[in-house]
Amino acid sequence: MNEEMKNKMNQVIENQGFIKVTDSPVSNLTSEQKAILNRKGNVLFNQGDVESARRLFITTGYSDGLTRVGDYYAQNTQKELQALKLYWLAHNKRKSEPIIQKLATIIKLLINNKE
Repeated sequence: MNEEMKNKMNQVIENQGFIKVTDSPVSNLTSEQKAILNRKGNVLFNQGDVESARRLFITTGYSDGLTRVGDYYAQNTQKELQALKLYWLAHNKRKSEPIIQKLATIIKLLINNKE
């Protein structure tokens, strides 16, 4: 593994860690409360406040919202792990699988370079 790759991986681990999937929707919200929060999240997302929208969508478990924020992150390669986390939380295998495959390829290359 080259020095640049080590530095990038260390930076990711220090800044945000690897994927944490324990963010689960709040279970005691009524469907009415979820709908209100989802609408608010949609408004925030459309206004460009992606982080606030993300927090609301995680709170409600709104898979479409999580996927849209994941798509937003996926366009920025620096946030691809965050995109994967949101796709995972949204149970969106179609979007998460390519990122997982990419990570698996990188890990294989790193292991082969070490040998």
